[in-house]
Amino acid sequence: MRLVDARELFAVYPSATGGVAALQGLTLAVDEDEICVVLGPSGSGKTTLLRVLAGLARPSAGSLVVAGVDLPHASEGDLGRYRRDVLGYADQHYWRALAGELTAEELVAVPLGLASATRAEQRARARELLERVGLLERADAVPSELSGGEQQRIALCAALARRPKLVIADEPTGDLDAESAREVLALLAELVKEHRSAAILVSHDPESTEIADRVVHIRDGRVSEERQGDSETAVVGAGGWLRVPEETLRAAGIHDRARIVAANGSVELHAVDGRHLAAAEPSVPLGGARGVPLVAQGVSRRYGDQVALDDVSATFEPGKLTVVVGPSGSGKSTLLALLTGMDVPDEGEVRLADTVVSSLDRAARAALRREHIAVVGQAPGLSGFLSARENVELGLALRGVPDVEAGARAAEALAAVGLAAHTDRRVELLSAGQRERVALARAFAARTPVVVADEPTSRLDASTTVEIGALFVELAHGTETTVICASHDPLLVGLADREVRLREAVSLASA
Repeated sequence: MRLVDARELFAVYPSATGGVAALQGLTLAVDEDEICVVLGPSGSGKTTLLRVLAGLARPSAGSLVVAGVDLPHASEGDLGRYRRDVLGYADQHYWRALAGELTAEELVAVPLGLASATRAEQRARARELLERVGLLERADAVPSELSGGEQQRIALCAALARRPKLVIADEPTGDLDAESAREVLALLAELVKEHRSAAILVSHDPESTEIADRVVHIRDGRVSEERQGDSETAVVGAGGWLRVPEETLRAAGIHDRARIVAANGSVELHAVDGRHLAAAEPSVPLGGARGVPLVAQGVSRRYGDQVALDDVSATFEPGKLTVVVGPSGSGKSTLLALLTGMDVPDEGEVRLADTVVSSLDRAARAALRREHIAVVGQAPGLSGFLSARENVELGLALRGVPDVEAGARAAEALAAVGLAAHTDRRVELLSAGQRERVALARAFAARTPVVVADEPTSRLDASTTVEIGALFVELAHGTETTVICASHDPLLVGLADREVRLREAVSLASA
């Protein structure tokens, strides 16, 4: 039985230069008991589709019916009941759904409490889900005591708690290591099948397709391809619109023109003589200050009974891209917080050249970051009402860079991350991957001796990840910048000069 029926959806956002179409005639149907994985490059419209399906945004045109609810024409009250009774939504900004004063168990139980479940029912269901994602021992921890990957798993448990008819998840494994990602995907598939629900997952993770009944590719706000089992088809839209994968065109040597030959029930595309693939444009060079070594010497950090880091020593050298790796919860984000002076160790010390960062007070550490360290957190930390350019310029203004120079640096950095055409769009209108790139541009534009990024490619598609990874390498090698990333992404890890591997954290109570 069909649960989701979307036809010719358009979503147009206003901008300074006119409307920007995130969805352009998208048509998609999903049945009960079906898992549909949606793939596509950053900015293709995936997140907008999920927001429309969640009733958080209304399409500009087209029809959309989910579980019998006409979403474009539903009242606010109807939409509230729809989200309560039908929907389980795991947002890519998972940290927004986690109230800082609640424990993991309480966070998972909240949707059940809103549905009038008894305390006993809430506790049993919450603990069941936490156990299934390997976090039962963390049931009493609050979000600030959990890693990004642990928070993401808790947000997913909360979305699944009420056994919804439709589960929609935006990058549900973005901040998870490979093993945790496989476990979460397996759990998601298991629960969807158990309750005869449907699930729509937006992902850049190729592993997610392993649980899919159907894989849908979105390009330019439309469904371009579908794969079900071994059958893969291109989608022909209204007016004969057809999207041919770029890799297929590259393999055929086709650039921006093709000769079309139709015969015997087939259509062939042939390269036009004299028109070849354009050579890749050289990347925009990024300025920078010569890097300095950043050293962690025997650092440990505990939060209550939980050991986040235990006696970790590592040297991060100028001119190299170093990637910190390890399973979810192993302390990668904690180590980055100590390296940047956003937290201090219980034991050991952090040194930037001759400065003992961990011995400085809070104001002195902030001043040190302003001069020497650019930080990109798991949450981009951008102002949604400002444009991409204004966000980068604001970061430079706080560092004391003059307006004219800040404008030039912002333009250079946004071009380097592939956002030259989006500099004047408000950040709240950008996709998650585009917002991540704005945050990276802000760090690149700072031209500090040290750049530290936490999971900088978790919301990027594979091709963009390679481009951003190459920028990190260029920044390190070309300007002697000390570049440090925490990541689960094998593509980024593969580009690194060096890995620092952390082991999984333990609880003092069970040690």
